Amino acid sequence: MPATRFLQIHTLHSYTAALLNRDDSGLAKRLPYGGVLRTRISSQCLKRHWRKAENDPHSLLAIDGSKQAYRSRELVTRMIIEPLKEKYPIEVIDALEPEFQKAVYGDKADKGKQSRQTLLFGAPEIRWLAAEAEKLASQSENAKAAKEAVSTWAKSFKENIKVLRETTALPGGFAAALFGRMVTSDPAANIEAPVHVAHAFTVHAAETESDYFTAMDDLKEDADDGGADTIQETELTSGLFYGYVVVDIPGLIKNCGGDADKDSARKLAARVVHNLIYLIAEVSPGAKLGSTAPYDRASFLLLETGDRQPRSLAGAFRKAVEPDLDRAVEALGKHLSGLDQAYSTGETRKCLSLASIELPGLAKASLPDLATWAAGQVGEAV
Repeated sequence: MPATRFLQIHTLHSYTAALLNRDDSGLAKRLPYGGVLRTRISSQCLKRHWRKAENDPHSLLAIDGSKQAYRSRELVTRMIIEPLKEKYPIEVIDALEPEFQKAVYGDKADKGKQSRQTLLFGAPEIRWLAAEAEKLASQSENAKAAKEAVSTWAKSFKENIKVLRETTALPGGFAAALFGRMVTSDPAANIEAPVHVAHAFTVHAAETESDYFTAMDDLKEDADDGGADTIQETELTSGLFYGYVVVDIPGLIKNCGGDADKDSARKLAARVVHNLIYLIAEVSPGAKLGSTAPYDRASFLLLETGDRQPRSLAGAFRKAVEPDLDRAVEALGKHLSGLDQAYSTGETRKCLSLASIELPGLAKASLPDLATWAAGQVGEAV
């Protein structure tokens, strides 16, 4: 059996009359593939819904040892500066803010919100910055003293926060530990993503409808127009979507604190993988929740582990198939069999399936079984 370096997760989800992920014009996102236009769900949309599923029993933040993270252009304003304004003279706080904005967002960050990159910072980093700001504020008698103190502080900021990140578990929070982080103003703050998420797309041609609807005015029921107050159109789509996720298990262990405590980091990574399987299978993306109820659980879930470079099974659907689960699973199985014959990479597999056909050599299992099995693979990581 090959050592476990990568966990590959393949899914098929079905959604009906929904608008899961919109583009800038309000229409469903699309993807041309195999000469056919498909409906698409962006990887950013998928990751955000998994990350924000805070009330789910398998939420990432329900894991012991997890750390919250915040993505915003106003981290300094909202979480560091504003809490100080009720405790210290406003002129002192105003003198501190520009250097803290530039420390986090770069040299032009004090020019206003629009000049800042939307960054992801973890709770440990935010707490440290807030404590540093309060210390400077408490030690400054006036604006001049605050400006001099924060200028000195700024010179050693990058070195000090580098030490914090090297000695703190999950400094960028779980979101950065799983999905990575890029900070253009401070490359040393970048975190490599061990969870790689592809854009999901329909295995068949896009199925769309322009939905004409009205908003009714309850006080105009006797009017000639029947009470219609607003007439609008929106796009609805239906589809069977193929999704693909790869977990670089050694990379995940490292991001969970593996450099400091490999055993604890491995246990934490195993819990992450366990919950991630549930989130991928059960958490649905989607806008217009109140009018479309776009909820589904995976109709098919295939897990693979091995030590070779991952490869998507999207090629199974380059030629669009019928919008039918059995046909999609059949096409996926045929493509997988061809890859096995050509490459013989020997991945170990488990699957969940609602299809009426079975893939050769793959017995069906429940989601709890798959999540437990996947977590167990972390202990066998290279």
